Amino acid sequence: MLRNIHIRHLAVVDELNLDLHPGMTVLTGETGAGKSILIDALSLALGDRADSGVIRAGQARADISADFDLSGLTTISDWLSKQELDDDGQCLIRRTINRDGPSRGYINGRPVPMQSLRELGEMLVDIHGQHAHQSLLRRDAQRQALDAYAGHQKLLDSVARGYQEWRELRERLDELTASRTQREDRLELLRYQVQELQELALNGDELAALEEEHDRLANLNQLREGSQQVLQLLIENEDSALADALERAAAELERLQGFDARLGNIMQTVRDAAIQTSEAGHELRDYLEGLSLDPERLQEIDQRLGLIHELSRKHQISAQELPALQQQLEAELADLEDADVALDATARELAACESTYRSAADKLHASRRRAAKKLAKAVSYNMHQLGMKDGRFEIVLETQENYSANGLERVEFLVSANPGQPPQSLAKVASGGELARISLAIQVITVGTGSIPTLIFDEVDVGIGGGIAEIVGRLLRDLGHERQVLCVTHQPQVASLAHQHLQVHKQSSKKTTATVVSPLDSKERVEEIARMLGGLEITKQTRSHAQEMIERGQSGIALS
Repeated sequence: MLRNIHIRHLAVVDELNLDLHPGMTVLTGETGAGKSILIDALSLALGDRADSGVIRAGQARADISADFDLSGLTTISDWLSKQELDDDGQCLIRRTINRDGPSRGYINGRPVPMQSLRELGEMLVDIHGQHAHQSLLRRDAQRQALDAYAGHQKLLDSVARGYQEWRELRERLDELTASRTQREDRLELLRYQVQELQELALNGDELAALEEEHDRLANLNQLREGSQQVLQLLIENEDSALADALERAAAELERLQGFDARLGNIMQTVRDAAIQTSEAGHELRDYLEGLSLDPERLQEIDQRLGLIHELSRKHQISAQELPALQQQLEAELADLEDADVALDATARELAACESTYRSAADKLHASRRRAAKKLAKAVSYNMHQLGMKDGRFEIVLETQENYSANGLERVEFLVSANPGQPPQSLAKVASGGELARISLAIQVITVGTGSIPTLIFDEVDVGIGGGIAEIVGRLLRDLGHERQVLCVTHQPQVASLAHQHLQVHKQSSKKTTATVVSPLDSKERVEEIARMLGGLEITKQTRSHAQEMIERGQSGIALS
């Protein structure tokens, strides 16, 4: 629940620090005093959009802080923990609105985006304005109210998951069916391309080996002539063979070694060179004997390389990429050839998913039917209490053909406000006052079933008075026994039933005017109720009536 709110430099408020209590709290005051400023400030603190126009004249920044007690509110505590915003059970929200810069939000002292304030705010506070009944004219709002009353969140989650899976499979099946004609054309092309590549049968190492062999065969004469010349230099020239010259040099160094032993290493190196040169010469002779011209093999390689490069040009890739392309096209061909199998499998999977979805939707429908009867009965009773003695409230569940994430039916609220009048949709109820009372009857019941700890009603009792206003007050007071209720009201019958009474008034000086909110003690409360009862002139009798209203309201006795 909301424990404290601090407002500084917001609109008509200079500075306000207010402690709130459990139960039902009312805010009253003269017209134009700014009774809704507390609600406006709280809305801003919880992430509502704001501009610099809400900043008090002459100030650079407005600042709002709200402190909430989270005792027993594990869902909110878990959310704070998950967002790493928890602080030993505290929940302090702050919003600053700057004239020359962006507004900023904080949770437990840590800066957060506005979306985080809004998410937390939706769990902490539920605000019902004087025009809240307008939202109940929408069918989706009516469905949400019924589901909230029945506690359908788990069933709704199950239906929504089933619907999402069904929709994805439906789209997949449609794609497979629509592409069947295109698939046949693609299959024909793929089969031809894959056959070409399979007939080519190019492996990863073959291209390099072919190119190497082609170079050798195409340059056989040069290889022979060059190798023969080198062989002459190495071992076959009788007068100047390199191997013989090295051997003679080694022999001379061996003779000279007898005079200087240091020549031994040089001599050995030269002798090794002579041996290696001789071996190289013999290997080169063997190489030359193995060289043979094979025109047919050269032609065969030319044709093979020509086919490889022709296919690479056709597919606009390098020859080295052809094996990878073959694997890719074979995989696509296999997928397409299996497409009919995939289509059948998807159809079977869709049917199973559809069965699961309908099962979840049927459970939701059955629960909605039970809840609709119960809620209709409760709202009808409240309508009677609110002065519509012959009023009758019904909830119709209209089955629809199309699947949706919200189930298989549309929800519509119907009402008959007068005897003999058939139930009509809320949108067709002629009287604005009747619509407001019906809306309040629904709100009090549906809001009371939720988990939001603080409920705010901003002049929802506009247009009613007398005994009906008293009933409204008692409904709100009863709600305040389990939840914190804040109510802005003009009705003394409502105000007299509150657990806490706050008065809103303006203080003016020669230079400024500011709105002030003051908690009332018992004596001040009598004066405020008397003002609300008596208008301009407050008599002793009016004060006596006000005192009696407060006493009887607090004791639970019906007001006269």
